[in-house]
Amino acid sequence: MFQKLISTIAGAGVVGLLGCCLSAPAMAQTAEPLRVRLDWTPWGVQAPFHLAQQKGWFKQAGLDVMLEDGNGSVTTVQIVGSGDSFDVGHAALASMMIARDKGLPVKAVAVFARQSDIGLLVPDGSGITGPAQLKGKKIAYTAGSLEAPFVDAFLAAGKLKRADVELLNVDAASKATTYAVGRADAAFSTIPFFLPSVSKQRPSQAVRFADYGLNMPSFGLFASEAKLASKRDAISRFASVTSMAWEYIHAGHQDEAVDAIVAQRPQARLDKTVLRGQIDALKPYFGTGARVGAMVPGDWTDAVKTLSSVGLIGTTRAATDYYVDGLATPEKFGALAKTK
Repeated sequence: MFQKLISTIAGAGVVGLLGCCLSAPAMAQTAEPLRVRLDWTPWGVQAPFHLAQQKGWFKQAGLDVMLEDGNGSVTTVQIVGSGDSFDVGHAALASMMIARDKGLPVKAVAVFARQSDIGLLVPDGSGITGPAQLKGKKIAYTAGSLEAPFVDAFLAAGKLKRADVELLNVDAASKATTYAVGRADAAFSTIPFFLPSVSKQRPSQAVRFADYGLNMPSFGLFASEAKLASKRDAISRFASVTSMAWEYIHAGHQDEAVDAIVAQRPQARLDKTVLRGQIDALKPYFGTGARVGAMVPGDWTDAVKTLSSVGLIGTTRAATDYYVDGLATPEKFGALAKTK
């Protein structure tokens, strides 16, 4: 099922306040339209986009940004990569890598969560600290999701096979509920998305795939090669402002970001506690030693190794072929965070 899934992937006065922090071309131009397709309906990972919209940072950077909610990373990659409707996409970058390997002309332009956010949800006090403790357990998962190809490798790290556990295949929309009400002992999923919501009913913790050698970049920005050729500067400014917004959020402005998401999506009936929990749960996946948004070559080398080990991509393409370096430069837009 997963193979079938992946085969389908184949102003100017205000700007003047920034002074030397912006390049001359950016200062001179009027607001440039930029259409952005997001990964999913509103949740914590989208905090920097809504915060930047709410505070006018995109406009101050010479951009007129339109954000459209999505319904999954795979769909976002396919839509952005194969059509002209959107200039930038926000998705799990492993899906983008798989698509590029299958022939879709897309490349990453910024990475936010540098470590894989996929893992195992387990109840507090369960005694499950890794795959070795899963023998005989009932585990919820979704056969068509990105987690599925890694199940065997994860279990093998604990010297287990599929026959040693009971895998309960449920659709993505039902997985959180299935686990939260106790119909499964554990659940494979996107940890930052599900952990804060299910923990309200069933206090839980995460066992990360990344801690067992299954690492790859998670959420970030990408664009088609055609858009990179025609809108490179605008895409760079968008990536840079978004990266700066993440750094601003992590500097103690999480609640401000939550308020911005709710204000920008008033019809979504969002739970502020869950949104804050998602933002907090995401932070450990950003890694250290580099500015938010920056490409770290070793991360991409690890990603090629991880994805190729389960047959999702080949090994002939260089890791550097999956991204464009130098487009996300949050340091150039730091003055925005100081404006009212």
